[in-house]
Parts: sequence; structure tokens; C-alpha cells
Amino acid sequence: MTYVITQNCCKDASCVSVCPVNCISPLPGTRAYDVEPMLYIDPEVCIDCGACADACPVDAIVPADVLSETEQVYADLATGYYARSEREAVAAGPLFHDWNAARYDWILPSDFAGLDVAVVGTGPAGLYAAELLLLHTRSTVTLIDRLPVAGGLVRYGVAPDHPSTKRIGSALGRLYDHPRVRLVLGVDVGTDVPVEELTRNFDAVIYAVGAATGRRLEVPGEDLPGVHSGPEFVGWYNAHPDVPAGDVELASERAVVVGTGNVALDIARILSSDPEDLARTDIADHALAALRSSPVREVVLLGRRGPEHAAYSAPELLALRRMPGVELVVDDADPRTSEAIDNAPDGSSAALLRGLRRTSVDTASAPEPGRRIVLRFASSVAGVLGDDTARGVCLVDGTEVLGAPVVSAIGYGGRAVPGLPFDAANGTAPHEAGRISGSPGTYAVGWFKRGSSGGIGDNRLDAAETVRTLLDDAFAGRLPKSAGSPRSFVRAAKRARPDVLGAKELARILAAEQERGRADGRPAVKLASVEELVAAGLRR
Repeated sequence: MTYVITQNCCKDASCVSVCPVNCISPLPGTRAYDVEPMLYIDPEVCIDCGACADACPVDAIVPADVLSETEQVYADLATGYYARSEREAVAAGPLFHDWNAARYDWILPSDFAGLDVAVVGTGPAGLYAAELLLLHTRSTVTLIDRLPVAGGLVRYGVAPDHPSTKRIGSALGRLYDHPRVRLVLGVDVGTDVPVEELTRNFDAVIYAVGAATGRRLEVPGEDLPGVHSGPEFVGWYNAHPDVPAGDVELASERAVVVGTGNVALDIARILSSDPEDLARTDIADHALAALRSSPVREVVLLGRRGPEHAAYSAPELLALRRMPGVELVVDDADPRTSEAIDNAPDGSSAALLRGLRRTSVDTASAPEPGRRIVLRFASSVAGVLGDDTARGVCLVDGTEVLGAPVVSAIGYGGRAVPGLPFDAANGTAPHEAGRISGSPGTYAVGWFKRGSSGGIGDNRLDAAETVRTLLDDAFAGRLPKSAGSPRSFVRAAKRARPDVLGAKELARILAAEQERGRADGRPAVKLASVEELVAAGLRR
């Protein structure tokens, strides 16, 4: 018997380092790791020790003999991955490896006393960076977030029906109570306090502020009510305080989602799921109420290019194929769509669509009976239809896709931090190996560093690069001298924002949310506004 990695894989790669027979691929730092959406266990090499399952932070690894019929596809994916790898190796010819010199990633002077480091942002990128500093040095870390609650995109970006993926938040959240960690919540760096305040009081500052805005379609009508960016819609069903409960209305039998990436698929899945299944998750109360009364029974996903360029990962597409009571179909109005699917190489995004029903969908009329998700490719949006509110989109070929809401899920964009360099075109801080250009002692990590690419686990490798750069600067004497201390920063933050919260208050918030969910058999019911979160933290 072998173990199998399933849909929840976050590419954290904790499993790779504990495997005694090196049977998990692709390896972090390789090109394949950057390309593949998940990791795979070689069924021919696995010795069934279970070390990988114990190490996995999201419970994605299970014995092959407990896979359900629908989960068997993940065993097939692993077999197919290693078959492709073997074919590629044979085609490349014999490969002989020289023994390499031992590599030591973390070499610290014995007298290194550690640093006082601020990490701005409490999502996975920031917490991976903090974890490395705490593990390998005697540094202290001050975690800062503009919201009165920690978690970043684990709390507000992971879909509520992926509870296993959310468990990595608990794994990383153990840092909040670390004796060398200070938590400062509810402070917006660059607005409430200037970046200079951090530079003055810390030896180094790591910015892990993510990418909080949605990329625009840049078409007429985009600013109509009823048009939402991907981050807005995801924030709405995840109870993000930036998205008021009433911002989203489910107004018609068809919803339109522009994009074919994982966020677009998440949105389609949430709109199409049985609300009573979602009622067992931590989905926002207001979103659950709206979905229970929603008229939506068809979601159309629009891809600008063909299926060979679709941005979804295999696990997310397979999740749509398994939805009970929901049919996933391909709109083949453009004959190039079927041609691309039929001729696609195994393992590609287009090949995953084989076996789905193909039909020409009349998107200008009411949806057919039943519930379904439609994938339509080669469909560039020319504009949003509607006068006072959105009622659909018009494609460049003149086709109308009627429905509301209209969600633009074509990617996330970064937001400038006042006082730091910012590349508006890429939505990132200009940097060299994480060192922010022109700002000594400041570093970037995560999506603020590389743009909105990669999942949770990709941040681990990314954080390691940034932390190595920071430590190299420290050992070389390139860090500016701090004139103050972390305590001085906390005092300044409290002068700017009297309701600053810490670890004790965060624990109260999480306990209050769990108590709210207990009566309905839910893991938690999130507090959806800053005022509610602060009141729970301060027990007002």
C-alpha cells in the first residue's frame, strides 16, 4: 500500500523533508515545483511509513486504501505524474549525478545575539518568515496587522468549504503565543504610523502585506453596482471587514465569473453548493443567508483564451467535477475549444476537461433546468451590460452573457504602502532577493514580493530567501542602527490607535467566534466588522 496526496495539498513541503526514501516530488526549488499545483508520492517507492501524513499541516495525505471512489483520481494523478517523469528521463538519456558538497542553508556566527524584527502582515508569508527567524536565531518578532484579527488570506482567502486547508492557520498560529513574539493588531502601517516609525524602532522590517485588490477588466460599465472583483466576492463570503454584508446581491438565475483560475472556480463552487453543506463551515452568516435564498442555478466562467491556457489547478477542477447535483459542462460554441481538449497532452489543463458534456449554451436566455457550471473559452469581455446595475456582459464577438452578479476574478493586485517604493504595474515592491530597493533594512515577502502567484506553501520557500537576505545583511553590517525599541513602537501605535489588540485579545475573538458557531454545530461564526472584532477582543 502507498500513501496518496489529495486535493488539500498546499505545497508546504513539510512532507518532503521527513520522507525516509525521497519518494515525494517535485522538490522545492526546482522548476517542476514552480509549475505543478501539488506534490505527488511515488507509489512504486513509498514504504508506507506514514511520516508524511503526520507532517502534513492540512491533512492532505491519506493511505491509498481509504480513498473514496471519487478520490481515486488522486492516485491516478500520482501514477500519471511519475509515468510522465519517467518518459521525460528516458527521452533525455542517461543521467549520472556527482556527489555534491554538503549544503548548509543556515550558518550563523556563534555570538549572533539575534535581531528585533517587525513583520507587517500575519498571513502565511509573514508567519513563515517569522517562524524561520524564531527557529534559527534568538531574534524577537513583532507581528503587525492592519486588521484587529490575524490570519491574512488563510482566514479571508481560503474557501470555507476547504476546512482542512484552513488548518495551516492553526499550525502557524502557534507563533502568536511564542515567548519572543509580540502581536500588534489593528494598526495600518503607512497610514496609522509611518514606515519611519518601524525603521527607527526595529533592526529590520519584513513587509508581508499581500495583494488585497482585484485586477480590473478595463471595460465600459465595470463600475456599475453588481460588478465585483474576485477579492471583494471572496471577502464577502469569508466575512472580511472591508466588504460590508450588503455589498453583494444574488439577483438572477445566472451569475457571470470572468476568469478560469482557482479563485474563479472557488466562487463558482460556493455559488453552486448546497447551502446546507456550507452551513457546516465558517462561511459568513450574511453570505449563508443570501445563498439560502439565492435564485442562482447556473454559473458561467469566461476564459479569454482557450482551455489549454486555463489557470485552474487539477485539484480545483476535479472538485467541480465531483459536486453532487451540479453538472460541469463545456460551451463548445467555438469549435477550437473541442479541438484543444481532444488534442491536449495528458496532465494539461485542457485534458482535464475530457469526458465533460459539451454543448452550445444560450447565455442570452434563462438557464436550462437544473444546476450547472459552464466553462466558456475564447470569450473576451467587451463591456458590462446595464444602466443602473449590471445585468451581464457583452463579449467582443457580440455575444451577450446575461446574469448577475458579475465577478472579475482575473487576479489580485498589490497595494502601495505609503513611504515604500512600489511598482504599480506589477503590484509589488521592487526588490533584490527580498531586499526592498532603496530602503535599507526593509524586506518583502509573499505576494507583495513576487505578485499574486503560488499558493500557501509557495510562501515557505519565498520566505526562506528573504530571511537569508536579511541575515546576510545583518552579518555584513548593512542594517541601519535602530534608535528605539519594539516597546517604543507599541507606545507610538497605541497613541495612533487606542484600540490596539494583542495575543490575549486575539484569543478572546477566536473563542467568541467558536462560541457563536457551537450552537449550530459549526466550527465558528466569524465576526464581520472591525467594531465587532474589537468589542470581542476588549470584552466590551
